[in-house]
Amino acid sequence: MDISYSLDTTPAARVTVVRVDITTRADLDVLLRRFYTAAFADPLIGPFFTEIAGTDLDVHMPRITDFWERALFRSAEYRRDAFAPHAALHSARPLTAEHFGRWVQLWHATVDGLHRGPNADRAKAQGERIAVAMLRRLGGRDASTEGEGPGFVPLAALRLRGAA
Repeated sequence: MDISYSLDTTPAARVTVVRVDITTRADLDVLLRRFYTAAFADPLIGPFFTEIAGTDLDVHMPRITDFWERALFRSAEYRRDAFAPHAALHSARPLTAEHFGRWVQLWHATVDGLHRGPNADRAKAQGERIAVAMLRRLGGRDASTEGEGPGFVPLAALRLRGAA
C-alpha cells in the first residue's frame, strides 16, 4: 500500500493516498484519459496528436483501451495494426528517441500517479518495450536511442535497465 502525507502533519490535514493495481477496463480508461490529456498538452509530443494526426480522443479511446486491455489482461479483441498510425506520423514528421522518451516519461508518471502493483509494473515495462520497438521499426535497427532536452531519459537507459 502506498501512503503519502501532506507537510502539515496535524490529524485534520493528513491526506492518505492509496494506489491500487490496474485490474479492469474502467481502470485503463481512467489511466489512458489522464495520460492522453497530458500527452496532448505536452509541447514536445502534443503536436503529433493535435496538429499532425488530428486525433479525436473520443474515437481513439476505445481502440487504445482495447490495445492495453489485450496487452495487460489478454482479454480484448484488438485486431488493428498499432504500427501503421505511427508510421504515418513518422512520414509526416520524424519521430525520434526524444519523442518516444517523452512518451515513456509521461506514461510512467501517469501510471505511478494512479496505480501500484504487478499490472502497473507490466504496463510501464510494456510501454518501454513498445517505445523502443517503434523507434527501431521507424528508424531502422541502428536508430539512435539517445536524445536531448529537459528531463529526457534516453531510451538506451531503458534497454540497459531491461538487460540488468
